[in-house]
Formats: sequence, structure tokens, C-alpha cells
Amino acid sequence: MSRREETKADGEAVGRVVGLPSLTGLRWTAALMVFLYHVYIVEYFGGRAQGLVGAAFGVGNTGVSFFFVLSGFVLAWSAARTPTGWGVVRFWRRRFARVYPLHLVTAAAALVLVWLLGAGEKPAAGPVAANLGLVQAWVARVPYFQGLNPVSWSLAAEAFFYLFFPLFLWPLRRLGWRASAGAAAVCLTAVVALPAWMELSGLPDGAIWANMFFPLYRLPEFVLGIALAELVRAGRWRGPGLSVALALTMAGYFLSGQADYAYRAAACTVVGYAALIAAAAQADLRGEPSPWRGRLSVKLGEVSFAFYMVHILVIRAGESLFGGHPKLGLWGGLLATAAVFCVSLALAWALHVWVELPGRRLLLRSRRRGTPSAS
Repeated sequence: MSRREETKADGEAVGRVVGLPSLTGLRWTAALMVFLYHVYIVEYFGGRAQGLVGAAFGVGNTGVSFFFVLSGFVLAWSAARTPTGWGVVRFWRRRFARVYPLHLVTAAAALVLVWLLGAGEKPAAGPVAANLGLVQAWVARVPYFQGLNPVSWSLAAEAFFYLFFPLFLWPLRRLGWRASAGAAAVCLTAVVALPAWMELSGLPDGAIWANMFFPLYRLPEFVLGIALAELVRAGRWRGPGLSVALALTMAGYFLSGQADYAYRAAACTVVGYAALIAAAAQADLRGEPSPWRGRLSVKLGEVSFAFYMVHILVIRAGESLFGGHPKLGLWGGLLATAAVFCVSLALAWALHVWVELPGRRLLLRSRRRGTPSAS
């Protein structure tokens, strides 16, 4: 992760390229959390081993909340100027080129798995069109928000965030760090208060779409990331360092496993995740030690999007070939998990090298000169 930096007279950084490799490494950690959550859901393990896996990774899907906060942070950090005019169009073009090639290929792979292996139900035209249009998370029906490649619902939320990102960033840049601090406080309050409101309003726990997949519900997490980036950019972040932030993250994560369903998506973990992202960025800026800055961590972070998008398809293919919910016990479960992990990682590397990067270059290629766009 990097951004352009200039210096104003008051010392605020607004735009030289400053790398934040720890944030790239953290992306891999979040993707791995989601993978292990799905290992728990498909029950490779049985008995006591399954209980232990559930205790450790039963709320690993909160990694998606981490992605949303991180996405807002990285986009704001990378924006030397607030996109305006044609800059907004260029921003949207870059984001489309970043996510759509991989989404399209994995959606096609999901269809192939359905038709050739019977991996999942055959989707109707409506859910397929919604998925390809990245609007599937707006429809409160399982064949839509969990259709084709189930994890792609988060891309629908991200597409919504990208659409309004310039509108979110502009007032924070105009009004200064105090506005960012206020926005961060409001967003944190919203993430915690919304599930409480849902419980008080009598919505059943089974209404998973409303408090897990609905993009508008997840918006405060993204805006929180923007506000955090602006506070760090202005040198006004006064949160804890990496050690304390990691402790807060772990405490919130395990609290989430004990909480009512409505609070599990983000409410218990958002404080820790926000603190960890800001603390990791600060550690990189100051040259302080960070466990996510190593070469391997960064490289895994670079393929994390592809890993996130492909792993559930590998799991589905395995279920169609060997049966679902096998409950293999400890050693069988470990073997199955290792096999799915290795296949997913190998495919992620291939997709990153042969789909994600070439697709991005192709979509950003200048029409006039046939060279990659500088935007």
C-alpha cells in the first residue's frame, strides 16, 4: 500500500510515495480467517476437533469487516487529491479494473462447477445477471446474495462504496482532521448500535441478509476506514500501538463468538480492527517492527484477493466429488484442510498472475497509444 505525500506549512501530509506493506500483509490474514471459517462451516472435522475449530474460527467471517475498513483506509491513503470531474471517472475505471476481471472469471468457474459437477444449485437468469452486475447483495433472497461464487456478495458492497467514495472523502478533506475524528466516532457508534436497534425492533436472528450482506448496513465500516486514513495522514491518530491493538483485536474476536448473532458481523470486532489497521500504518511510517511487513506476508497479501475469490469454489468442488460435511476427525480434517488450502493457494497465484494483473493492464490501457493509462 502506498500514497503520494506532500507537506503543508502546518505539517499535515497531503499527498512522496510512502509504502504501507503491513496493510498488504494484513490482507492475507483476513483472507485466511474467511477461509478457516468456511472450513468450519463445511465440517471437515468432527466431534471435539470440530468444536475446537468452531471456537477458533467460527467468527472468521468477521474478516470481511476487516476488508471493508481496510478498503476505505487504503483508498483514502492512496488519494493524493479528492477525485473530481473526470478524476471520478478515472477512479471508477481503476476500481473496475481492479476487481472485475477476477470476479468475471470466478463467476464463470462457478457456473462450470454447477453444470459439470453439480456443485450447488443451478442459478436462474436473475441471480446470474445481478451477480455479474455486482448488485446481488441488494436483494434479500439467498439465490441472489449467495448465488454463483458466494463470497462475491462483498464485491457488490464494495462497488457501492466505490461509487460514493469521492463524496465521502471530499468533506473530510475540506473540513480537516476534526471532521475525520467526528466521522470515525459516528461510524464506530453506528456499527455497534445498528445490531442493537435490530434486536430491539424484533427482527429475527434468521434475518441474516439485513445485518450481514446489505451494503448500506456495512457502509459505516468503509467510511470509518476513510476517516482513520485521514487522521493518520494528518498526524492526529492517537490510538494504541501494534501490541495493544492486536490485543484489542483478539479480545473483540473471541467476544464475537459469545455474542448474539446480530453483533457477530462487526460490532464486537470493529474497534480492534480499526485500531490494528491504523497502528500497522503508523508502524510502517515510523519504521517500527511489524509481523506483517515480511516479504512472504506481503506476497501472500498480493494474492489474497484471488485466494478469497477462489477458495469457496475449491471447497464446493471437493464437496461435489467427495461429499459434503464429511466430519473426518482430527487427522482427516487436517489433511482435507491442507489439500483445499494448497489447491486454493495455487489457483490464487495462477489467477493473480494470469487473470488479475493482465486484466487490470488491459482495462487501463490507453485507447490512443495502446499503453497503460497513467491514471
